[in-house]
Amino acid sequence: MKKINTGVIGTGFIGPAHIEALRRLGYIEVIALADINVGVAKEKAEQLYINKYYGDYRKLLEDNDIEVVHICTPNFLHYSMAKQALESGKHVICEKPLAVSLAQGENLVELVENINLTAAMHFNLRFYPLIQQARAMVEAGELGEIISVSGSYLQDWLFYRTDYNWRLEQDFSGSSRAVADIGSHWLDLIQYVTGLKIEEVCADFYTFYKTRKKPLKSVETYSGKILKSSDYKDIEINTEDYASVLLKFSNGAHGSMTVSQVAAGRKNRLAIEVYGTKKSIAWDCENPNQMWIGKRDSKNEFLLKDPSLLSESVRKYASYPGGHAEGFSDASKQLFNNVYKQILDSGKSKFDFPTFEDGYKELVLCETIAESARNKKWEKVRY
Repeated sequence: MKKINTGVIGTGFIGPAHIEALRRLGYIEVIALADINVGVAKEKAEQLYINKYYGDYRKLLEDNDIEVVHICTPNFLHYSMAKQALESGKHVICEKPLAVSLAQGENLVELVENINLTAAMHFNLRFYPLIQQARAMVEAGELGEIISVSGSYLQDWLFYRTDYNWRLEQDFSGSSRAVADIGSHWLDLIQYVTGLKIEEVCADFYTFYKTRKKPLKSVETYSGKILKSSDYKDIEINTEDYASVLLKFSNGAHGSMTVSQVAAGRKNRLAIEVYGTKKSIAWDCENPNQMWIGKRDSKNEFLLKDPSLLSESVRKYASYPGGHAEGFSDASKQLFNNVYKQILDSGKSKFDFPTFEDGYKELVLCETIAESARNKKWEKVRY
């Protein structure tokens, strides 16, 4: 079987994570890597055994051997890179957010509508086996009518004033941080599982560190050393460390979401709870191989990830037998498999994966949440 040739733009954490997941599928060959720093691109390419590397992503887009491009760069670059990749005739898989403005997102959606190319978002959390099972249970009516949802996405990687990353700067990340960066995953996931749209929001944002200390040199330079005050520059922070959002759904259900990047001890915990008129379910990504099922008149249950215990339509998303854990990289693998199957099928069939349209809807939702926080009132979401 002929392999599909792929190029990846971006060499931080998520770029190599994409590459690992792609290689596990077997029929995809990552043949090129690009980074704004050609030295970094060369080093990463050697580490990952990739033959081609570029210091200018446009050179990667000009490579006629490449059919699919993965965009794994800071947020402000997504729009221009995705647009140029599509115009170069490449299929695209993009990290969230799709863009940093509604106009940019709308432009990309319109572009995709007019060309015969596949364009996907990396909302990979949809593809944990038990998330697929939760969705199947809702669709089958096992939970009854959904009446409320709640949950959170909590991290601690920005817990200290000296913690710093490009996501803290609006020029790179956009006007929202915690909601757009991690809240977007939660918002996408809850709507995917329940099949409901969020129609109204009421948000509270807060920035605990009004200024942060930005290292004047690469953090790696100071590995194992204690930094002095002169090694930092004070930077004003205009994006939220924390947010809580009240939600109203299309069927009348209510809910709430809390996100924080300063929650000590919470490394990367997304949690959802869905309450229906028959049953409830709860799941979190730090324990992804079990799901709690709540009942009123009988014993509650824990469902463990085991293909033999899952709905028939869900079993294909569990690659290993019961007792063999599956996690973040497995979810990416399953998402990519669906995207590449559609590419192989030349778009004749529709496989389940988040599209640029989903990415645009998330932009609309996150912008409305930010607007609600500014105006301190309920706002309708106008998709």
